[in-house]
Amino acid sequence: MQYKYKTHGTCSRSITLELDGNIVRSVNFEGGCNGNLKGISKLVEGMPVEKVEQLLSGTTCGLKKTSCPDQLAKAVREAMEHSKADNTQKTDNINNDGDNDKVY
Repeated sequence: MQYKYKTHGTCSRSITLELDGNIVRSVNFEGGCNGNLKGISKLVEGMPVEKVEQLLSGTTCGLKKTSCPDQLAKAVREAMEHSKADNTQKTDNINNDGDNDKVY
């Protein structure tokens, strides 16, 4: 599943990532420190979402309360939650016989 996250409080503007279940398959930052963010992206590829969060959550940049790595931790969690919600909705739709909308 591909997901785009709008960053907050960082030089990067957004993060596009792809998850396969809870595994990060790819990460691309728009804006920010090009070389550093390419390196971080390569390091987290193949990692579970929980590990990315554990390693990067709370990282700051200078005097800012956040950073691109911290925003990546937030992005993978949000993408994971979005993926779970989509899967739940799909399962509900499969199990729904269509009679729920009728009033008797």
